Amino acid sequence: MFVGEVPPSFFIEVVIRMLLIFILLIICMRLLGLRMAAQLNRIEMIALFSLAAAIGVPLQAPDRGILPSVITAVIVVGMGRLIAAIAFKNQKFEQRAEGDYTILVKDGVVQIKKLKKTRVTTEHLLSQLRSESIRHLGEVKRLYFEAKGSFTLIKEEKPKPGLAVIPAFDADFLNEQQQGDQLVCRTCGARQEKSNGNEKPCSNCMDTTWLPAIV
Repeated sequence: MFVGEVPPSFFIEVVIRMLLIFILLIICMRLLGLRMAAQLNRIEMIALFSLAAAIGVPLQAPDRGILPSVITAVIVVGMGRLIAAIAFKNQKFEQRAEGDYTILVKDGVVQIKKLKKTRVTTEHLLSQLRSESIRHLGEVKRLYFEAKGSFTLIKEEKPKPGLAVIPAFDADFLNEQQQGDQLVCRTCGARQEKSNGNEKPCSNCMDTTWLPAIV
């Protein structure tokens, strides 16, 4: 069960194969660039998966040589460097190959259409803002969803009244927040002045429920 049907000498060969594969991976990572050590983009992730698929076989099958893995690694690295070179010179190609950034929050208002397009849930967005110590959307100038899947927050220098991002179940903390004279859409945070109960549907998301803004 533990040894299988391979000869004992194959285990010594596995050690040698693993050392060679390890050296090959180090070379590939160096050739693909420093970004492979950071968060991966789409092209780099494909390259990493391709290397993993090619290298796993010769480590487990005694009848398979290492040369096919070396050839695969050379092709993967070559394609990665070629795509990176083309993307450096052609911005449109880079956007198509690696994706583009999206503005999810603009001047304290959630961009609902962009949120649906990127398939980021509202709760995920709000949790990201809470992790940046944001209490309400009025503190947000821009929230970018980068092509590599990360978020970039730019805070408003002079915060405006906005929709609270504090979870509803934390009622005690939510009630501690000071309310302003404006109303905000409960879905996207769009603002309007308080009226006599004749609030119109939100022009951004068409929600009809308005909440007091947090200042």
